[in-house]
Amino acid sequence: MRRLPVYLVLDTSGSMTGEPIEAVKNGVQVMISSLRQNPQAIETAYISIITFDSTARQIVPLTDLASFQMVDIKATGTTNLGEALKLVSTCIDNEVTKTTAEQKGDWKPLVFIMTDGIPTDDWQSGLEEFKKRKTAYTVACAAGNAADSNLLKQITENVVSLDTADSQSIAKFFTWVSASIGVTSTKVEDAGKEVTGMSELPPPPSELNIVV
Repeated sequence: MRRLPVYLVLDTSGSMTGEPIEAVKNGVQVMISSLRQNPQAIETAYISIITFDSTARQIVPLTDLASFQMVDIKATGTTNLGEALKLVSTCIDNEVTKTTAEQKGDWKPLVFIMTDGIPTDDWQSGLEEFKKRKTAYTVACAAGNAADSNLLKQITENVVSLDTADSQSIAKFFTWVSASIGVTSTKVEDAGKEVTGMSELPPPPSELNIVV
């Protein structure tokens, strides 16, 4: 069974305190519930959650949808995005099965990054590591005005922005992530093809601005 690995890399720094962090927790739960209704996703999608503040941690390793259980997250500390990029690179190395002559490995992973601020660490060294890994696509979301969408453009060409990091906007982002994972899992299951960019994903809701 070829899995579709999905890594959610979520900012849990101090500026996410209050409404934003609660919205992220709710968003993940709604996303998981929605994907569990999708017969293709339930077969193929495996979800991992990585959070970053003053350190980066993988709080949920790559887990199938049926067994997935969210861990409580708190907002505290600084924005070590570089460390998060290094950690997701290591997790991809350790968790995603590579294709060899003997076996078909997993599908290329999907990575969704969400941040509401500017990185406080050496994010470029993390980016160098991350660029060495192959993903089907990576989407970065700049949540609110304090995030720098131009900086995120250096990580991936697929950048979306939210005008505000409030519960409604963040909920819309996770609904769109859920739909994107659903479309990707249907394509790999039914057509045996990977989605390679945002043009093949569902159009984002009006709250999500595509950064060009």
